[in-house]
Amino acid sequence: MEAAEPSGDINVVTDTTEEETPPREANHNCNHGSVPSSPAEESAEQSKDLPQTPQKPGSGTVVIQGNGNTASEKLQRVRKWSITTYKYTRQALSEKLGRGSRTVDLELEPRLELLRDDRQRYSNVTKLAQTLANQLAQFSVTQKTLGDAFTELSLKTPSLHVEFGANAAAQKFLSKSGETLVAAVNSFTLDMNTLINKTIEDTMINAKQYEAARIEYDAYRVDLEELNLGPRDTVTLPKLEQAQKDFQSQRERYQKIRDDLSVKVKLLEENKVKVLHNQLWLLHNAVGTHSLSCHNFLEQNIRQASEQLNNSGVDAPSWLEES
Repeated sequence: MEAAEPSGDINVVTDTTEEETPPREANHNCNHGSVPSSPAEESAEQSKDLPQTPQKPGSGTVVIQGNGNTASEKLQRVRKWSITTYKYTRQALSEKLGRGSRTVDLELEPRLELLRDDRQRYSNVTKLAQTLANQLAQFSVTQKTLGDAFTELSLKTPSLHVEFGANAAAQKFLSKSGETLVAAVNSFTLDMNTLINKTIEDTMINAKQYEAARIEYDAYRVDLEELNLGPRDTVTLPKLEQAQKDFQSQRERYQKIRDDLSVKVKLLEENKVKVLHNQLWLLHNAVGTHSLSCHNFLEQNIRQASEQLNNSGVDAPSWLEES
């Protein structure tokens, strides 16, 4: 039974084999300048890449033979995928229920667990730093607005010109210094997000692939162990040989993924230390510079204010004293 592919507006399914089909007439060959006698023949000439089964002249149908090998290969792939998926699911459920054995890499898996814990902690620090940056930005905006209000009052109140002016200068300076600190904190959070969501995340994707390969490897290992424990006869020996081949293939795949992941984790640990070393010192220097500059400015501002108060002399008598 062969299924014919669509040809024009006609779909044909026929049981006719290549040996039973009579030869095609010569007038079907369009290479001599003849016009196809039907739309089906015109469509058939557009499918030159596929083998065709000749039909009776004037029948208006052309059977295009399918590729049996391709269908067979697809069926084998689907069958293999189904078996692997079944084994994987069975092994994963067995491990979750505490009934199955699993392979543990005593060197790699603790490092992966530590990496997951570090990622969670780094993510928490990044969120707190972003919250701090948002609050500092809002604080700087409020200080700038307050400084502008003090400046306006300084101009409109001559008797308190110095006092309002000193407070205006202090608030504006603190606002400007705060903006510099906000930029430094934002830079820190940006680099931390890159480390967490790109660099570490990429390694975590590889860790998931490693875990999937490990479960598949354990599934084939368990099958091989069960076959080894059973009787050996003409029926089980071929199954045992095939299970041994499948197990060896899965073992090589698992070891390759494990080795690649181990190298990647080592590189990540080195890169993580370098990135955090630079970013933590930059953040610390930014906070220290902000605090020191604010302290120096306010100290100088207070000193100038004291001098202004000492030079102002005795306050003018109130109108009650004059009266």
